[in-house]
Amino acid sequence: MRKAVWGTLKVAVPVALGIWLVLHFYRQLDDGQRAALFEAFGRASLPWLVLSNLLGWLSHVSRGWRWRYLLRHLGHEPGFWACYHAVMGGYFMNMLLPRAGEASRAAMLYRAEGVPFEKGFGTILAERAVDMVMLLGIAGITLLLQADKIDLFQERIAAFRAQQAPGPDSHGLGWWVLALLVIGTAVAAFLVFTRPALRARVMDGVRGFVEGVRSILRTPDKGPYLFHTVLIWALYVAMFWVGFMALPETRDVPPAGVMAGFIAGSVGIVLVQGGIGAYPAFVALIVSVYMSGGEGGVIRPEALAMGWLLWVAQTLMIISLGGLSLLLVARKRSTP
Repeated sequence: MRKAVWGTLKVAVPVALGIWLVLHFYRQLDDGQRAALFEAFGRASLPWLVLSNLLGWLSHVSRGWRWRYLLRHLGHEPGFWACYHAVMGGYFMNMLLPRAGEASRAAMLYRAEGVPFEKGFGTILAERAVDMVMLLGIAGITLLLQADKIDLFQERIAAFRAQQAPGPDSHGLGWWVLALLVIGTAVAAFLVFTRPALRARVMDGVRGFVEGVRSILRTPDKGPYLFHTVLIWALYVAMFWVGFMALPETRDVPPAGVMAGFIAGSVGIVLVQGGIGAYPAFVALIVSVYMSGGEGGVIRPEALAMGWLLWVAQTLMIISLGGLSLLLVARKRSTP
């Protein structure tokens, strides 16, 4: 019963936060801006969005290929398509349950190619560490590009906070979040130390992660692995950038604005399951600075429309191609 309640909360809370963000930022727009928002949806160029999604799909292909270098060093030679379908299936599962993608990805590869779960999962965790380094590096470069916008960002943040309703909900939310994080950490530590089976699973994960990191450092394919790492993130940024071509109002956003919007969208995906609500809101909040030159409302409707267009396009790709990968893997397993 407790597991069911906890599992429901892990899904319901992020989704509820995302829905709240959707409603909250929509209410920030006046009638004219709302009309402009829906009008922008109708003017969006489909070919640019298709090209954006194609670049995103190529990044997933590259991720599947890169994974094979680490597994090869650990003594396994899975096929490319098995790795690719596991990657896409993992993304699909992440849309349904928080952090379920990594485990399901390793499980799919085990069932398809016999790669031990702890080794596959360990390489995925090590891969996440590499991706975090790349994201931080891009964030650092982006920050350097924003030197002339710091004061404007501060003004926008102050304007956004001024629009929030005062009261315990707005002032005490941060403390509630901190308290929940502390309690959650304490409960997790208690369960790990008091339940041998759970502790063993955690230790298996730690050992797998260490082995995955070692495989990155010791693989003879360091050059190809580094190439695919750079390629994956270059395709991520290109996917985001090309999407801006879909609307005339966002085509002239400078590189600094595109990079800042990319980081903002990445934060939105981390904070809210699947990025629903948070991704378009955070993208719009940042990109609007570069579209309006600091004048007007906090959010430009065209920037919000762009955030939603990018989110919907990416989500549809993950649902369709990820679902197809799951179906193909299931059919392969059922074939005698």
